[in-house]
Amino acid sequence: MTPRQDDSKEDGESNRLLPSASPSSDGEESEETAFEAREKIDIVDMEEIPGSVDSLPLDYVPPFSWKKLWLFTGPGFLMSIAFLDPGNLEGDLQAGAIAGYSLLWLLMWATAMGLLIQLLSARVGVATGRHLAELCRDEYPNWARLILWFMAEVALIGADIQEVIGSAIAIQILSRGVLPLWTGVLITASDCFMFLFLENYGVRKLEAVFAILIATMASSFAWMFGDAKPNGKELLLGLLIPRLSSKTIRQAVGVVGCVIMPHNVFLHSALVQSRKIDPKKTGKVREALKYYNIESSIALLVSFVINLFVTTVFAKGFYGTKQANSIGLVNAGQYLEEKYGGGVFPILYIWGIGLLAAGQSSTITGTYAGQFIMGGFLNLRLKKWLRALITRSFAIVPTIIVALVFNKSEASLDVLNEWLNVLQSIQIPFALIPLLTLVAKEQVMGVFKVGPVIERMAWTVALVVMLINGYLMIDFFASEVKGLLFGLLACGGTVAYLSFIVYLASHGGVFASRSSSYGIELSKQNSIDGN
Repeated sequence: MTPRQDDSKEDGESNRLLPSASPSSDGEESEETAFEAREKIDIVDMEEIPGSVDSLPLDYVPPFSWKKLWLFTGPGFLMSIAFLDPGNLEGDLQAGAIAGYSLLWLLMWATAMGLLIQLLSARVGVATGRHLAELCRDEYPNWARLILWFMAEVALIGADIQEVIGSAIAIQILSRGVLPLWTGVLITASDCFMFLFLENYGVRKLEAVFAILIATMASSFAWMFGDAKPNGKELLLGLLIPRLSSKTIRQAVGVVGCVIMPHNVFLHSALVQSRKIDPKKTGKVREALKYYNIESSIALLVSFVINLFVTTVFAKGFYGTKQANSIGLVNAGQYLEEKYGGGVFPILYIWGIGLLAAGQSSTITGTYAGQFIMGGFLNLRLKKWLRALITRSFAIVPTIIVALVFNKSEASLDVLNEWLNVLQSIQIPFALIPLLTLVAKEQVMGVFKVGPVIERMAWTVALVVMLINGYLMIDFFASEVKGLLFGLLACGGTVAYLSFIVYLASHGGVFASRSSSYGIELSKQNSIDGN
């Protein structure tokens, strides 16, 4: 066999194994994708001479451009919604009321830890051109893939119940109690149709709506911050000096535990694919990562400031008071009204508007995440409206049941929230471990795999988060699980749970054909570019 024939055979084998990036003959994509080609935003090289783009080396990184940063802005802000959902707001207000300003440093560092995880999620999506759920589909055997999908769906349903209940509470506040909780749930369920309506107008229009919702939250809680006039010196000391006491451990666990949301790790790796980026051009990938890192950092800085506003308002108003231990999402507005009164615009309604914006935005991103999770793990080629409807139904049906059952008292809703927090805690390893495993694999990431320092930092963050959430689970089950039968079931479930975590952490098998060959081809291409 001649060298030319041998090269042709090798090229043919590579082309056969590589995932097709072009539409098939019938005009459809060869497999499920996060965004169709026509939906993606084209990043124009405005600073380059027309006609010169193709002649540039593949590793060429254009200079920084504010216009390009604007074109890349969007996915990070959608991702940041998970840091502002009603569950996080409840953690903020309870931390402020019970611990005062003392946990602000922890809020800041927890946000920084969340940023690191989200940057790695974005890195996976940009460097591979595929999102985390799709990569998990090829990385793990069918049984493990189905368990991961089920866990991701359960995490999403648990988060969505909290978010929908938060929206329903806001609607109840703004209607002065005229609309009961279950009615608010039904109203919130309509966000699925709003999402589908907005999606038809393109990614940028959808991102603009989220920008408005985030601005609404920022304005509402900044207004509350201005009304409350928190102590500036105490605020600064709370940020700079780490303090933790035995009385505030539960609130500290809540602050860290609710920062990393399992579905958000999957979501970000898909959102970054809304821009046209060729993963085989290392320069374009580096450029995209640079802009996404900047954008995500700004987005989470905004989310941190909003969480800071909420925590300090309740720290100023309720720290050291008799009401501190009884404040929750349901009665927070009432306590605010009693503490700060009416004013030109009553603080109760300001809180309700901010909470409604948080709930609505987080439920829509939950619908978005559900589409990517279902499509990625199962490779379902369903129309987007049908997939959104199925995803929404998974969460809305149990939420309506929950609203009817738990609408009897504030205490019952607090118990429900504790169960949902534990449910989220259980799912965290099933998003973090696959992410950290994949982002460090050269077969997947090529030259964009993380270095040993970043890898160790990421695993340290993951272990801290998992240990903190493990403490929450043990503490909760120790107080809630009664009786021999339930104890045996809990022990059996714990053994199975830990066994699966060990399997995920130790999994190092060769990738399925498409993921493996894709990474190898990317490494070969990068090697050619370097030469």
